[in-house]
Amino acid sequence: MARVLKISPALKKRAAQISLILMDVDGTMTDGSVTLFSQNDGTALEIKTFDAHDGQGLTLAQTAGLRTGCITGRESAALLRRAHEMKMEFIYMKQPVKMPAYEEIIQKAGVSDSAVAFIGDDLPDIPLLRRVGLAVAVGDAVPEVKKVAHYTTKALAGRGAVREAIELVLKSKGIWEAMIDKARA
Repeated sequence: MARVLKISPALKKRAAQISLILMDVDGTMTDGSVTLFSQNDGTALEIKTFDAHDGQGLTLAQTAGLRTGCITGRESAALLRRAHEMKMEFIYMKQPVKMPAYEEIIQKAGVSDSAVAFIGDDLPDIPLLRRVGLAVAVGDAVPEVKKVAHYTTKALAGRGAVREAIELVLKSKGIWEAMIDKARA
């Protein structure tokens, strides 16, 4: 996890304005795997794996007063539980097109595009990435996403990429060191 973020002045200026961090789920908060466990009754149980470092990043964001949320195309009880554990304010599932959910979120949050960061990995995320103040691609995002991003994490999806993006914002705001002392399990 030890890494030094190199933050250019232009990137720092963008990241310092962020008050709302939104993200995709599969391939961003998770490694993109969708594991289905067959049940005897013919149904399938979906299993998702979330990274503890990403969780600590989300907790730090919340402690710092940043608002968080996710917009995803899939519906998942596992995601809903994790999002509630992480005190995410905005949870939008079953969104095949993400822009309407984004529009509703910024209206509810009362923020402009420049105050929003979005973390994504794949083609459905591109319209949001083009619009927000800070577009973040996870390290193993598709090339088209990396091309439109202001920042690409060194960490891979589901392996600390969300944490890295949150650190970028907190460091750009000049509050990272203060947040270390406020970290909680």
